[in-house]
Amino acid sequence: MEFEVYQQFWRLLGIDQFQINGIRAKYWESDESFVDSFRAITTPLFSAADCPMPVVCSGQWGGQAPDTYARTGGTTDLLYLCGGGVVSHPGGPAAGVRAVRQAWEATVQGVPLEAYAREHPELAQSLEKFGRNAGAA
Repeated sequence: MEFEVYQQFWRLLGIDQFQINGIRAKYWESDESFVDSFRAITTPLFSAADCPMPVVCSGQWGGQAPDTYARTGGTTDLLYLCGGGVVSHPGGPAAGVRAVRQAWEATVQGVPLEAYAREHPELAQSLEKFGRNAGAA
């Protein structure tokens, strides 16, 4: 069954969050499939109030923030789950959280991650460890 149909059943049952893969996910799903899933769950069935919160996951770290932001229409109205992208940060989990936040701050401001990292050591360490185009952290 296609996700576009499957997600409607769950939404009609009242779910308020829906976990979907992300950009350059560590599992099989392509970036286009992620975008299609995101669009499906953010398209109202009856009213805007029935859209669940998209939960973006699967190997996410700050390096995917610019593409995620662009491919979701410039929204921050989502949950962005990072496992290894946080706990595997060279500075520890707290630095990993700061790095992800810094990546999103840069993205929303329209600043390239590499430029923002010059003033934000946690992001710089994250970019060095995980690589700008790495799929899974």
